Amino acid sequence: MKWYKVFDSVDKAKQVVSLNSLQLLLIKNKKICLAHTQAGFFAVDNTCPHLAASLHKGKVNYLNEIVCPWHAYRYNLESGIECNHRSVDLKQYALKIEDNALFIGLED
Repeated sequence: MKWYKVFDSVDKAKQVVSLNSLQLLLIKNKKICLAHTQAGFFAVDNTCPHLAASLHKGKVNYLNEIVCPWHAYRYNLESGIECNHRSVDLKQYALKIEDNALFIGLED
């Protein structure tokens, strides 16, 4: 796994991606949705497994789920599982904080 710096500091990440919001990231030609919730930061594939909607255009709910903007499919941000088991799981990416910077891990 290779780690890529997304933000130079956690404070900067919180400024750009406010609480309960989503941000599109493009890293190594991959579209990734970064979510900021009460439980922290989560990185998932930006494409909804159901019908390929852009998840960064969705929303985050109080259950720590990302909600697809097209058909309201809900995916748990911690597990990637669709809450009603109607589609395959959402791909997740590892995040880490090192020296106060936020990094995302991608398989080469």
